[in-house]
Amino acid sequence: MGIVSPSRSVRFTVPGQGTGGGALDNTHPVTQPMPLYFSYGANMDAAAMAARCPGSTSLGTARLNRHRFIIMREGYASVVRAPASTVWGVLWDLALADVPALDRYEGVAGRLYTKAYQPVTTSTGVKRALIYLGCSAVPGAPRPDYLQPVLAAAEAASLPPAYIAEMRRWLRAPRG
Repeated sequence: MGIVSPSRSVRFTVPGQGTGGGALDNTHPVTQPMPLYFSYGANMDAAAMAARCPGSTSLGTARLNRHRFIIMREGYASVVRAPASTVWGVLWDLALADVPALDRYEGVAGRLYTKAYQPVTTSTGVKRALIYLGCSAVPGAPRPDYLQPVLAAAEAASLPPAYIAEMRRWLRAPRG
């Protein structure tokens, strides 16, 4: 199946022409793309996302093929290319108004993360989603109190138990 771009139909009103003198009498449907966002770390947590991105809604689980979950040297989650691996996470219908808040949270301006679009697989097919990639691919240990909530969010999202066990191994990574 090909990559599907999500869209949401939005109605805009346009000033009328003629004797109405600018009355709002014409409506035209406009399709406005709404980004999908694939979260694999702290933003899998529904309560945290509701606080950060109140206009966004969870669409369920998805997977990013040919990538592997890591904790980067800065102590936060990222993904790196790995042909035989899969990263599981939560797919969000991201309101455009929520993107700046998410960019701030992810430290885009400070170069902690960078934005990309990747194909993710859901139960209904392949979709193109925004993903935040750590600027560092150097593995490290999780910051104190970071990984436990990520694991709890993974369990709440019903990610595969074997995948959660793989994530849990990062708890034993030596702090450098």
